[in-house]
Amino acid sequence: MPKPRLLLHVCCGVCSSYVPERLLPDFDVTVYYENSNLYPSSEFGRRRDAAKTMADRYGVTFLEAPYEPIAWTRSVAGMAQEPERGLRCTSCIRFRLDRTFAFAKENGFGWVATTLSVSRRKDVATINAIGDGLADLHGVEFLGRDWKKGNGEVISQERAKAAGIYRQDYCGCVYSFVLRRQRDG
Repeated sequence: MPKPRLLLHVCCGVCSSYVPERLLPDFDVTVYYENSNLYPSSEFGRRRDAAKTMADRYGVTFLEAPYEPIAWTRSVAGMAQEPERGLRCTSCIRFRLDRTFAFAKENGFGWVATTLSVSRRKDVATINAIGDGLADLHGVEFLGRDWKKGNGEVISQERAKAAGIYRQDYCGCVYSFVLRRQRDG
């Protein structure tokens, strides 16, 4: 019996270094890189290349969504002053996962999952609530997990380091970029 097809939204190579391993026993996994939030465009490319490296190591198909930062910016308009993990982040996650679910539905995937919850900086309950709502909207199942459990974040960090892939120092959007640069002085 063939495994169900799952489209795995990935945000970077670090988060991609562990989650596919957990899914491959039960699913036919395809990695989907939808990250129009990333700033600057060179960051989009660096994280894409790292995610592709990890997909290749797992022997899974890697697909890249169009980079559409203007559409993303519209989706978070008026939220520049929101703190990290606030409404802007919720809108950002919804934007990227909505596009992932739409692609999954259009291309015959029965399931969607995301690597976002492997990071301690992301709120798992928010991610899973968004995924569950989008699953209902698009008619595609969502596999909501807290990938941090069982030392998932530590394992993903160690594997990324061992693989020599790019490891970013900010969440990804222009707002987190500016905040990180302000903190660094």
